[in-house]
Amino acid sequence: MTAEERRNLHAFRDYVIKTLDPAYILSYMAPWFKDDEVQYIQAEKNNKGTMEAASLFLKCLLELQEEGWFRGFLDALGHAGYSGLYEAIESWNFQKIESLEEYRLLLKRLQPEFKTTVNPNDILPKISECLISQECEEIIQICSNKGLMAGAEKMVECLLRSDKENWPKTLKLALETEESKFSQLWIVDKDVELKVLEDEEIETSEVQIFYKEEPECQNLSQDPCPPSVASTCTPLKPRNYQLELALPAKEGKNTIICAPTGCGKTFVALLICEHHLKKFPQGQKGKIVFFAIQIPVYEQQNSVFSKYFERLGYKVAGISGATSENISVEQIVENNDIIVLTPQILVNCLRNGTIPSLSVFTLMIFDECHNTSKHHPYNMIMFNYLDQKLGGSSDPLPQVVGLTASVGIGDAKNTMEAMEYICKLCASLDTSVIATVKDNLEELEEIVYKPQKFFRKVESRTTDRFKCIISQLMRETESLAKNIFDELGTITLENVSQIQNRNFGTQKYEQWIVSVQKACMVFQLPNKDEESRICKALFLYTSHLRKYNDALIINEHARMKDALDYLKDFFTDVRAAGFDEIEQHLTYRFEEKLQELESISMDLSNENPKLKDLSFILQEEYHLNPESRTILFVKTRALVDALKKWIEENSELSFLKPGILTGRGKTNHNTGMTLPAQKCALDAFRTDGDKKILIATSVADEGIDIAQCNLVILYEYVGNVIRMIQTRGRGRARGSKCFLLTSNADVIKKEKLNIYKEKIMNDSILSLQMWNEAVFKEKVLQIQIQEKNIRDSQEKVKLVPDKENKKLLCRKCKAFACYTADIRVVEECHYTVVGDAFTKCFVSKLHPKPKSFGHFEKRAKIFCARRNCGHDWGIHVKYKTFEIPVIKIESFVVEDIATGAQKLYAKWKDFPFEKIPFGSPEIPE
Repeated sequence: MTAEERRNLHAFRDYVIKTLDPAYILSYMAPWFKDDEVQYIQAEKNNKGTMEAASLFLKCLLELQEEGWFRGFLDALGHAGYSGLYEAIESWNFQKIESLEEYRLLLKRLQPEFKTTVNPNDILPKISECLISQECEEIIQICSNKGLMAGAEKMVECLLRSDKENWPKTLKLALETEESKFSQLWIVDKDVELKVLEDEEIETSEVQIFYKEEPECQNLSQDPCPPSVASTCTPLKPRNYQLELALPAKEGKNTIICAPTGCGKTFVALLICEHHLKKFPQGQKGKIVFFAIQIPVYEQQNSVFSKYFERLGYKVAGISGATSENISVEQIVENNDIIVLTPQILVNCLRNGTIPSLSVFTLMIFDECHNTSKHHPYNMIMFNYLDQKLGGSSDPLPQVVGLTASVGIGDAKNTMEAMEYICKLCASLDTSVIATVKDNLEELEEIVYKPQKFFRKVESRTTDRFKCIISQLMRETESLAKNIFDELGTITLENVSQIQNRNFGTQKYEQWIVSVQKACMVFQLPNKDEESRICKALFLYTSHLRKYNDALIINEHARMKDALDYLKDFFTDVRAAGFDEIEQHLTYRFEEKLQELESISMDLSNENPKLKDLSFILQEEYHLNPESRTILFVKTRALVDALKKWIEENSELSFLKPGILTGRGKTNHNTGMTLPAQKCALDAFRTDGDKKILIATSVADEGIDIAQCNLVILYEYVGNVIRMIQTRGRGRARGSKCFLLTSNADVIKKEKLNIYKEKIMNDSILSLQMWNEAVFKEKVLQIQIQEKNIRDSQEKVKLVPDKENKKLLCRKCKAFACYTADIRVVEECHYTVVGDAFTKCFVSKLHPKPKSFGHFEKRAKIFCARRNCGHDWGIHVKYKTFEIPVIKIESFVVEDIATGAQKLYAKWKDFPFEKIPFGSPEIPE
């Protein structure tokens, strides 16, 4: 080892100390370290911590004089799994490790929430490549011995030391895959404009962004085909009402098909597709795309379409966010007759030019088409369609068909407003016909039964000592949090200090907690240690407030005993984890009240009167019909568990043998149901005569088929008119009933309002169906023109360019990089710099993942040329015949030349400078 290398190791010692746990490499360093040194280092870790042990290890290492110790150290790092640290020391470039610092700071800040919401056992397999193998074993061991919260705390500790540059993105994908609530807080930059060229991970995240925005409901039919399509291996005879629904679309008209849940709309779609493909003359072919928003629905429909059409000789393929990175979307579209897609896939392909135009399709079918609004992927696709239609393109446009159980009426208060809302939905989908069953209503009503609806106002507890005690604990916790704000003086956090006048035990309070935690994520102070202390304290306080809030919701709708058990489990986990000073104080205050809470929860006079009413309804209905099958809808997963325990422990109801059906997402440490578990629960409910009741969250609102279900109970459960129609559609058996139980008169009012809105919707549809079709088309066209003008004007407002020349400075060292006048835009979303001056400002290294994409060939990474900086500025590519740099705006500070004011931008689209296309006169192409 040279003296320079020794000096370098000493100079970069802080990086090593932050990253290395010497315990994992000491065994590989045996030839150079004495036994007493090894023991001394291990003792330092046990007594003072990992960083102190790493500091001592490095001190001993730098004092070694024996030949070969430096190579031995690098080999030890390699054997132990420290690939990032190995690479950094070998090249003396710690830029990758340094770039992780912002994520380390964020994770430190979020640690209290991480350990209360993330189940380490679920995400460990997905992030194990980012950790040392011994760390993974230790996390598993701690989870087993001390509990999940302690295991999550250990996982944070290990991630904070990880030297793998992709760990923030890997963690993000793991959280999204497991549908963890923590993924909303763990924000990793998703700027896809440039990064399709920059690294593989961003491409993956782009096509998966829409996952976390999906509602918690799946299509859970028993078979891959719903009952109305179950025998698609042999041709089915369509019912008359299905032929009626399909007729306008079979005539080639753009159509919204609005029909009740359970009537077989998927089979109607199959009839339309078969007719569409067969109508083309010899030498021409149709191409159909079917959109499904949710992954399980996509999987089911892909299977349904494959089984139905492959027997007819047509090719069917499907692409979702989970599969798109491994296949060519362009080839799948080109080589198949029917393509089943999650809509974001097509949005991405239209944006990057993989699919140049919607004209490649001849028919587009939108499942759950009422979602076509605002910035939903359905609307993004239709914006493209309408731009082509209104822009005078001569290219043919595909036919459009939408499927829904309810078009909805938004905020409309009367028929005129509802008609306007529905016209806007038709304009968004360019449809001129709304198809409903009119001529074959009797046949439809034989298949789809509309249950009787009953409203039951139930009483809450007149006095609630449990709520009083928990509310007092919450006020004390809020007061502690408020002391933090008072420390800040004039510096405040948005949404944070507005603590008072919030109702405990409500969804609104939960939303306030989330807003506080999001505000903490971007909160900054000059003193980073103080910033970290304040944010950690606020996360701890709000995490405890969330648990108390959850307990009050359980107490309001179930037994006090279940609410108290929920809190006891939480504080047991808290004790088993880090248990710092704040947690000790909060736990002490809870345990002071525990004996009184235990006594109250065991007092029979505190029984929840709501449960008495629910018990009465269940006993009455099963007395009238012992074979009844019931779905009990509740708002939260915690209530599902609480009511299941209540039924099982109630001697008069335990014969119901309850099953449960909840979403796949993770809340706190509770594991969501996997899709196979959901299907298993439904199968058991359908086929096991002993299981007479299914307790479910909104996951069962849509897409499940239980024809024999004759009793639906909505327990403090109400939504919009679309949800009401879908939920009521679960009770499909003859003589079925639907009860709404609530202690809140406003809930009954809202449900009655939904019934009124349903009537307005049906009346509005009938009125629109009476319009002359040409008049309706003209109305739709005028709305489309108006909406496009609004979109275009919004785009113009967003893109007012600042023509003043500005400087770009390296965000890390503030070295001058270039002027905005020298920046050119390549293919609308990539940014290069022209002129020889810029080439002297950066250095390049061969790209570790060279790749071709469109006209680009990614060759190298570029970094700030200033000594001791090396900040990542972007990449070097071959574009057609040119060798050019492609820079990313988040690597720079923008400085106003006149005023010296500096500004940061995360995305190029947010930076309003004059954007000149590459290929201008001064650049020969």
